Amino acid sequence: MPSPTENPPLLPLPDASGPVLSSTAAAQDAKAAFRRYERQPWPRPLRYALHLGLFLLTALTTTLAGVQLMRNQFLADIWLPFEVLLQPRLWAALKVGLWYSVPFLGVLTVHEFGHYFTARYYRIRATLPFFIPLPIGIGTFGAVIRIKDRIFSRQEFFDVGLAGPLAGFVVAVGVLAYGLTHLPPLEYLYGFHPEYRPFGSEYAQHVYQHLKPGNSLVLAQPLLFKWLAAWLADPARMPHPNELVHYPVLVAGVLALFFTALNLLPIGQLDGGHIVYGLLGPRRAARVSVGLFTAFIFYAGLGLFTLHSGADMWLYGAVPYGLYLWLVFRRAVPTARRAVLLAGAVWLGQIALASAIPGLMGMPGWLLFGLLLARATGIFHPVAPREQPLSRGRQVLGWLMLLIFALCFTPSPILLS
Repeated sequence: MPSPTENPPLLPLPDASGPVLSSTAAAQDAKAAFRRYERQPWPRPLRYALHLGLFLLTALTTTLAGVQLMRNQFLADIWLPFEVLLQPRLWAALKVGLWYSVPFLGVLTVHEFGHYFTARYYRIRATLPFFIPLPIGIGTFGAVIRIKDRIFSRQEFFDVGLAGPLAGFVVAVGVLAYGLTHLPPLEYLYGFHPEYRPFGSEYAQHVYQHLKPGNSLVLAQPLLFKWLAAWLADPARMPHPNELVHYPVLVAGVLALFFTALNLLPIGQLDGGHIVYGLLGPRRAARVSVGLFTAFIFYAGLGLFTLHSGADMWLYGAVPYGLYLWLVFRRAVPTARRAVLLAGAVWLGQIALASAIPGLMGMPGWLLFGLLLARATGIFHPVAPREQPLSRGRQVLGWLMLLIFALCFTPSPILLS
């Protein structure tokens, strides 16, 4: 996704006694003045080397993650990726991971270049994608481009924000369509679980009854994946959700849908925030962003504290969590007093709901993402100087992308069963 654009206030206008400029000339002069205050960029060879190096490193970490995911050792053996690099037959060991990394990185790359080429179409300077490698987990934090110019219109914000998830979504659906129509026979699954063979295609009715909880990684399946599976997949070959991690192309497709939905969250300067800003304008988009951000934090921390929580949880966790809520909501309201009131209301609501429904849990992992949204990217969208409404075609496309968000988003993307 594009990195946050600060959109600072415009530089002072020329003296009124000077020549009167057209709006196009004034915009060009403002952009030229804006660039004069920029830091000098690195030499071009160094910049290209940085982008290429990060991409190659991310390709390696995602390939190693593919090996680990396919063996369903996402958490059981964090040293597995490093052990793979020491094997004598390195290519054979890495080859299986490429079935995950190539389609997954393909979706991320298309997504970022959707932003990049749309920005260039509007003559907005932007960097090539910066890929972010991650040596554990799924192998990457994603990728980002940096917008280096001020964006002057609501339409430009909308088009640049929408182009990435739209392009990535099309490729993600193609990846899933390929994976679902090329499922291997059950003999492939028996290679991982020979004990399933006596049960045939009915293995799910027998083998999950005695599993210890927390030993198996399960990827949540969004609505779109379920619909595509029902439409395209051979039911006799379709794996149970507990076994999906052994099918790297499907894993890549599911995670690609998740990353698309994550970018489409209608909050702040995420891609979805750009789309909602284009559709609704600054005032209504700000209300939507604050409301959804509050609901997002409410869900993330749900179940951490209840009336039945132990004394240690309250003693050691209450102060850090209260401080966290104040930090994130301080950016959502204009005064510190309102931030305290909003944080208190959210916390009391979480305690009441989780106490009334025992076992109800949110997704605490989202709390870190909420902190990044509040303190790094921002909850509110910057205002463009030109506020003309979008065309009817863009409005239809914008609402369609929000529907795609609903079909691709899952509140708990990774589960342990």
